Amino acid sequence: MQRRLAAILIADVVGYSRLVEADENATLAALGSLMSSSLRPVIAAHAGRVVKLMGDGLVAEFGSVVEAVSCAIAFQNSVASQQQFVDPTRKIIFRIGINLGDVVVDGDDILGDGVNVAARLEQLCPPGDVLISGAAYEHLAGKIDATIEYAGEQRLKNIARPIKAYHLPLSGSKFAVSNVSKFAGPTIAVLPFENMSGDPEQTYFSDGITEDIIIELARFTELMVIARTSSFALGGRSADLREIGHILGADYVVEGSVRRAGNRIRITVQLVETKGGTHRWAERYDAEIEDIFATQEEIARSIVATVAQRVIDDNEITSRRRRPEDVRAYDLFLQGNRLSDDFRPGAQERAEALFERAAKADPTFARAHTGLAYIYLNRASEGGLGIPREHDDNRIKALRSAETAFALDPSDPRVQCTLGYICLTWRDFKRAEHHLDLAKSMNPNDATILILWAWMQGALGRPVKGLAGAEVAYRLNPLHPRWYNYYKSRLLFLAERYGEAATLLEQRTFDTPDKEPRDMGWRAASYGHLGRIDDAERCGNIFIDAIRKRWCGASTAGSADYVNWLVDVSYLSSEQDVLRLREGLRRAGLPA
Repeated sequence: MQRRLAAILIADVVGYSRLVEADENATLAALGSLMSSSLRPVIAAHAGRVVKLMGDGLVAEFGSVVEAVSCAIAFQNSVASQQQFVDPTRKIIFRIGINLGDVVVDGDDILGDGVNVAARLEQLCPPGDVLISGAAYEHLAGKIDATIEYAGEQRLKNIARPIKAYHLPLSGSKFAVSNVSKFAGPTIAVLPFENMSGDPEQTYFSDGITEDIIIELARFTELMVIARTSSFALGGRSADLREIGHILGADYVVEGSVRRAGNRIRITVQLVETKGGTHRWAERYDAEIEDIFATQEEIARSIVATVAQRVIDDNEITSRRRRPEDVRAYDLFLQGNRLSDDFRPGAQERAEALFERAAKADPTFARAHTGLAYIYLNRASEGGLGIPREHDDNRIKALRSAETAFALDPSDPRVQCTLGYICLTWRDFKRAEHHLDLAKSMNPNDATILILWAWMQGALGRPVKGLAGAEVAYRLNPLHPRWYNYYKSRLLFLAERYGEAATLLEQRTFDTPDKEPRDMGWRAASYGHLGRIDDAERCGNIFIDAIRKRWCGASTAGSADYVNWLVDVSYLSSEQDVLRLREGLRRAGLPA
């Protein structure tokens, strides 16, 4: 069987049987006219291919998710424009479902799970709108100028696994979000506090305060706290707080605002119970900026007291991470932290400069050094392919920065996590386990700590335990960033769930396979174990070509060296896991 990854669009006419029964000739004529004058040209204009026409719809295939979704928008807008003066009882309205998935090629037709998911999403889609799978949505970030709303996890007919869905509300309709799996205890989401300072450049400060409150709350085992990525994704929306709580599976939502004027700040906070929209608690804080940390602690105290019905002990406050001695360092850190995940030209350099200034302003401020550690590690990961870690200046600086942060403040779980993860990249498995275990015990609800802890379990030969930890991280962060799947795909592979690993890796590499060489190597190995040798060899060739172009090691290196490098930077401590990876690569035709 020939297989390939494709973006699949399925469109279907709403109420087709009713329309045909009322006037078959007029319906078929109108539909034929729409197909020939608009729909086929729109699909062709977006580099798509009509796979097949059905009486009431069509299946189309695209090589790009962005093109598929852009086509769907143009498709629906064109139909709506041409039907605007038609009698409402005779209007032709489409539903559209879009998925990114593996398909089986059967002549000109395509079959398989990838098509089935798109078909099931189309059936759930509100009339006139588009419903997109989570696999497809991950490729749209910043590339589509349209409102896309999270529609929760959907249980689709004859599809065993839950599918995340995203709603493109072109008709102005609302999607009925299904229930999200619940935790045993109360769950809280903290939305980004509104910047009321009158200066948009101060948003980093209000966002930073919000993130610190999330971190403070996540320390308490009585609460389950939704991660920053998910709560921030829903910030600024006009949606009812009850709807936001429903999407995130949160019993309570915290929202507020920050006004900064010189050295004074005013923070207003309110806690809302999402089930009935009841305001449970609200407060306003006026303070000097030097007192911001005490204010954050007071907010955490009040929320825990209200939701968990207990008072935070003073010992819990004093055991928290050390405060910076100079508030300017905190401000500079927040500015740098806002840029730390921005990989556009110059952004990482600006973040590095801000972290360095923070460390200089307050040499005891540990978080400035964790920020620098990740800057150096990212630089080594992207620009140091083939350089032995003991000779890689960026890897050396990353480890030194993490160790400096730990020496300054071992009570900060993010500091413990940073050192543990960087020790893992040095293959120092004993230290990695020690510090990541400590980080998890200190903050059991921090999704970032949990997903890195989960990957460490896989690296140590415990992938099943790692997958369980990853599941908690995903539940805490339902709108998680794409890099979570980097780790989950490896955990699935190590658990010998090669098909699921291949699916995640296909999604990660669909748009830019040559820019994700590590993923392409693991994808080749997954296909190798599945017996999909042609696909394995194709991915293996892409892996070799991509590494060759980026190689910074010995100029005499060849394919065997590239494979050895991949195995080394996969950080596997178990010889059995190393052999499993090499065997998959060998089946892909690589010198493993």
